[in-house]
Amino acid sequence: MGQAQSPHQDLNGQEAIETIKKLTEKAGVCFFVTDIGKNPHSIPMSLQEVDEEGTLWFISSSESTHNQNLAKDPSVHLYFLNNSSYEYVFIQGKGEVSKDRALIEKYYSHFADAWFDGKDDPRITVIGVKPDDGYYYETKDNKVFAMAKMAFAAVTGTKMEDGGVEGGLKV
Repeated sequence: MGQAQSPHQDLNGQEAIETIKKLTEKAGVCFFVTDIGKNPHSIPMSLQEVDEEGTLWFISSSESTHNQNLAKDPSVHLYFLNNSSYEYVFIQGKGEVSKDRALIEKYYSHFADAWFDGKDDPRITVIGVKPDDGYYYETKDNKVFAMAKMAFAAVTGTKMEDGGVEGGLKV
């Protein structure tokens, strides 16, 4: 019996940005990877926002390894997982560190107080990641319905569409 495939739909431009925004903001946290290709450095980071141009924003410390890595090479990989909804996104892009006070004011939250001495802490930076491309997978059905469909296929021996859509993202 052949394996069912997810429908494939590549997204470009504004449609890619909208999908990135929808799926990454639902996941909230990603693995933020720098020093690509050498000795990759990966750390979980909380997404603050995806803006209208598709830039993904994070709060970070000027003393962090990933800030130091970005000063040498701006290449970034982001891996978002939302297991509760079977949604996954991989993004490749370029990261830029900023100490812009307006951006810090906009993205700082009390959650960051666990790492900083308030929003005036001189170590606070924001990182903007401008995506180049990526890949996504999302379900058309909710997780419970998707699992029920899988169980039905397993019991009956039938082939099923896995209930998702996947494809490339080009911003």
